[in-house]
Amino acid sequence: MSRPNDLRRPLTLRDVSEASGVSEMTVSRVLRNRGDVSNATREKVLKAAKTLGYVPNKIAGALASQRVNLVAVIIPSLSNLVFPKVLSNISDELEDTGLQPVVGVTNYSPEKEEQVLYEMLSWRPSGVIIAGLEHTDAARAMLQNTDIPVVEIMDVDGEGIDSVVGISHRRAGLHMAEAIIAAGYRQIGFIGTKMPEDHRARKRFEGFKEGLAKAGLTLADTEFYAGGSALAKGREMTETLLRRSPNLDFIYYSNDMVGAGGLLYCSDLGMDVPAQIGLAGFNGLDLLDGFSQRLATMDACRGEIGRKAAQIVAKRSQNDQVASEVIELEPVLQPGDTIRRI
Repeated sequence: MSRPNDLRRPLTLRDVSEASGVSEMTVSRVLRNRGDVSNATREKVLKAAKTLGYVPNKIAGALASQRVNLVAVIIPSLSNLVFPKVLSNISDELEDTGLQPVVGVTNYSPEKEEQVLYEMLSWRPSGVIIAGLEHTDAARAMLQNTDIPVVEIMDVDGEGIDSVVGISHRRAGLHMAEAIIAAGYRQIGFIGTKMPEDHRARKRFEGFKEGLAKAGLTLADTEFYAGGSALAKGREMTETLLRRSPNLDFIYYSNDMVGAGGLLYCSDLGMDVPAQIGLAGFNGLDLLDGFSQRLATMDACRGEIGRKAAQIVAKRSQNDQVASEVIELEPVLQPGDTIRRI
């Protein structure tokens, strides 16, 4: 029940009618939750609509064939300091285009993403900017079958639906491993939060292990936490890891927030960073500017990602003949003060 990408027109009640084998009137009653319809017919219609990726149009009357001047921006978190920078640059780039971003938050839940996407598409926005390449089958069907520009952001390690702007997280993890090994560290640990729900962190972890393996090394120890990132959690997890594996000479963190917490813990203990133990995070967050020692990190290009994604939506909303784009940006290692200088 999918259509090739070159047939990007809005799905209609007729498409659902043909897929479910019932009349358009019955489909309308089911989707509006009105009228007497048997449970079997209702389930058949809802299953067909979900499989196709059909989203009802909430714009009534004369506006039904038009789009509103909204751009749906769907991100996993507002508490994660990565995404405010992305949102800010999207907003700045759209400022003079007549388009306005509206934000939906998924809390890293695929089911919540599906729900948010469904609601946003029902208002017929002018474009969708959505974090990540991994989606439920129903969400993917909605994105594939909408007739508006879709830009998946933050990640290029996978197959995009339309346009994609991001970095290779696997390569970012691999390059971090290479830098750590080149600095002479060998007893290396890893601390990760929000895994495996955070697919980008998972991919960096996979790339990091690949980089170690190329040098004949494996991780000496790991510590994972299913919840979100915070300075306090970084301190706590670092203490747990070092109590269990006191011989570690380096810890790579899934992001800067937990890494900064680890740096505070090591500093409070009087550990010599980076001579005794090296530390590194990921994202290049501005909060690191306030530390007496700058945590080694890697710029995730999040500002540029936001700008590029907004430019694509603005350009294609004016001309739907413009081709899809895949833009891969290259993160840059920022060694700071927590990796030994060679």
